[in-house]
Amino acid sequence: MTETERPPLNLRAGFLALCVFTALGLLLEALHGLKAGFYLDVDNETRRLLWRLAHAHGTLLGLLNVCYALAARAWPRLEDPLAGRALLAALLLMPLGFLLGGAFARAGDPGMSVGLAAAGGVALLFGLLRLALKAH
Repeated sequence: MTETERPPLNLRAGFLALCVFTALGLLLEALHGLKAGFYLDVDNETRRLLWRLAHAHGTLLGLLNVCYALAARAWPRLEDPLAGRALLAALLLMPLGFLLGGAFARAGDPGMSVGLAAAGGVALLFGLLRLALKAH
């Protein structure tokens, strides 16, 4: 397979993210079904919220990366390597920040790594703004 035949990175990363975050969602459902205390106890509400946010944001950002890759193939004018990298950064940083923030949550406060989610939000906004300007 040559490089021109290889699917774009955003497409591959998006589908991989869909697999990973669908599996995370199934794991969270299993923890709920098994009544796992470290997940369901009232003291762990922050952890539960952050892990659900990681699942939701990871899934949606995976879909966004797939959509971007397909749209860039359909409309080459929309292709923007910097915007594509920003969407990939958001896909990595935002769910990872929520996951780690939940893993290190103590006394209702998320761990400091939840700041990665904010950095991912900035990357997402940057990438979307670039694409919006190109699509206009």
